[in-house]
Amino acid sequence: MRIILIGQQPFGQKVLEALLARQEEVVGVYVAPEKQGQRPDPLKEAALAAGLPVFQPRSYRKPEVWEQVRSLAPDVGMMAYVTQFVPEEVLTIPTHGTFQYHPSLLPRHRGPSSINWPIIQGESRTGLTIFWPDNGLDTGPVLLQKEVEIGDDDTLGSLYFNKLFPMGVEAMLEALDLVKAGKAPRIAQDEAQATYEGWCKAEDVQIDWSRPANEVYNLIRGADPQPGAWTRHEGRMVQIFDCTKEPAQGGAAPGEVTRVDDGGFAVAVSDGQIAVRRLRVEGGPKQAAPEFARSAGLQPGTRLGD
Repeated sequence: MRIILIGQQPFGQKVLEALLARQEEVVGVYVAPEKQGQRPDPLKEAALAAGLPVFQPRSYRKPEVWEQVRSLAPDVGMMAYVTQFVPEEVLTIPTHGTFQYHPSLLPRHRGPSSINWPIIQGESRTGLTIFWPDNGLDTGPVLLQKEVEIGDDDTLGSLYFNKLFPMGVEAMLEALDLVKAGKAPRIAQDEAQATYEGWCKAEDVQIDWSRPANEVYNLIRGADPQPGAWTRHEGRMVQIFDCTKEPAQGGAAPGEVTRVDDGGFAVAVSDGQIAVRRLRVEGGPKQAAPEFARSAGLQPGTRLGD
């Protein structure tokens, strides 16, 4: 079966490597073009190393791009981590259609930050969907889904790299096998269950220390490592990463440092405290919380936040 792969980043690279390991016939690889000064995408590097033709259109809306795709005579298209819009004029060129990876249980968490939001919103389970994209945003029919648990200490990074990434590579191959066997379903999404969230940006993850411990903890985990939940200390943005929840201690006000020790420092919230282990001060590298506490002169009673 003649395959075109559209993707980018290490996920796209690993899907390509898995296809080649199975000796699948990949006839073309499509990758987002690099910005000036940016290093080549890992998928592009892997494709070139394998001697495959690589294409980097700035837009898939142009008829000349459609003709170029058509010239490859693809049987199936596979989309592995795609941020560019790919219209139906391209999606329908492969004779068996085009399927795509999305890291949530569609129709929940449509949109570009679908791993951040389930953690931030305190959900205990999420998953991935392989679906048949259309001109909507993550709205096409479902081919297959896999569920995963969101652990109490999972972050955006651990949930993706330890669970949704490897499971996603396997699911892409499983979907290809279903297409080959003529058994790939097209299950309509239930619009009544649909949610959409946009990009998770810095303005969405400012820490409000007056909120409950679970809410603050989930916000920090769901933004770790990107975009990084943050607070302020003496006018500087401080992004917080590794942390744990602890019971309340004394009568500290929200945002007040309650403890400084060799493990870091703790900050009061409405019903407990957050123990901070690792952070980044605006303009600097990540560092251990005790190092910051020493250099910033943190003491119990210091207030964080606006």
